[in-house]
Amino acid sequence: MANSTFSGPVRSEGGFQHLATNSTSGNQLANKVNIESDGQLVIEGTNGNNVNRSATTPDRYYLNEYYETLPKLQGFLTGSETKDFGSIGDGNELIEDVAVLGAALGDFAMASLSVDTVDLTLTATVTAANVVTVSLGNFTGGAIDLASATLTVRTIPKLQSFGSIANPNFEVLGTNMTSALVTRNATAGGFIMTTAGADQDQSILAPNLANPVAWSDTLWGTENQTEWECSINPNAIDNQKFWAGLKLTNDQLIATDADQAYFKFQTDATNSEAFTDFTLLHFVHSVGGTDFISALPITVAANTIYHLKIVINSDRKATIFVDGVQYDITTTAGSTGGTAVSAVAEGAAAVLSGALTDNVDLIPYIGIEAGAAAAEAIDVHWQAINRTIFE
Repeated sequence: MANSTFSGPVRSEGGFQHLATNSTSGNQLANKVNIESDGQLVIEGTNGNNVNRSATTPDRYYLNEYYETLPKLQGFLTGSETKDFGSIGDGNELIEDVAVLGAALGDFAMASLSVDTVDLTLTATVTAANVVTVSLGNFTGGAIDLASATLTVRTIPKLQSFGSIANPNFEVLGTNMTSALVTRNATAGGFIMTTAGADQDQSILAPNLANPVAWSDTLWGTENQTEWECSINPNAIDNQKFWAGLKLTNDQLIATDADQAYFKFQTDATNSEAFTDFTLLHFVHSVGGTDFISALPITVAANTIYHLKIVINSDRKATIFVDGVQYDITTTAGSTGGTAVSAVAEGAAAVLSGALTDNVDLIPYIGIEAGAAAAEAIDVHWQAINRTIFE
């Protein structure tokens, strides 16, 4: 069709498409912009696959997180045990130590019993790392014998108390992780997660699983046409592994989760898991315990922003994008090595994963683990997820 010039409004019930082409070959030069019949503005890549949408659709549920407040260790650390204090005479106190993993001196502590304390005084104090000492005092004027009960203690990290507000949607966790290791990036959006400094220390970003919110309470099922994406920036490429995507657990190891779909990079072998090329970004998906590793033609570089995206379609098959480019996914099984895949060619159909296991609810995780005794860091800029409202 020849070029046309319009002097007034143009109407099309089927939508509009803007497309730049090479004047000689006719090949598409850049992303094309569509205005679809429902009014959505859609940017498409050179292979015709959607890269981004400017609007939501009423049949999907969307969450976006830009980390206006920093994620921290979960608000409460908890420990409990069954305890029978026996008879406590007037003027006496009984002491009990309760293990609370992660508790530190200076943290705030509180305690409760699952039975009526009958005016006894119950206090709690962090007395050592991972230890909360509970005191049950009787100042009632007579002996009291409580029944056996569950003694529960909670601590609030001192860095979160009195004005240091944690992000309600996300928490950080991992080996030797602390809230202080999450810092604002002064020169870019988002935040920096840093490991503590020892070999195999971890810094993991997870939905708030301790105090469920929409990110953790919504079922992001394989049957729900779930779409997830994030923007990250590894600060260095030396001795580390980082991962981002949809998993059952926060563990970076491929063998841990029977069902998963996530991106992974590692600089060397770990726990008998090895890639053929440790310089490349990989995509791992597992179906009922059978693993598939796609080696993408992307050499991971330090201080480089990566936009990662996973899309699961109505057939439970996954496709992936990196920086707006769609890549094939291997259908060759194997828990080590990795099968080389390519970017989807212009006009070609993408090779999708096989159907993922039906009705498996996955959790979005982003993490980094040190491979030596040195701190490692990764920037997280934003994260988004959506799914169909109805299956």
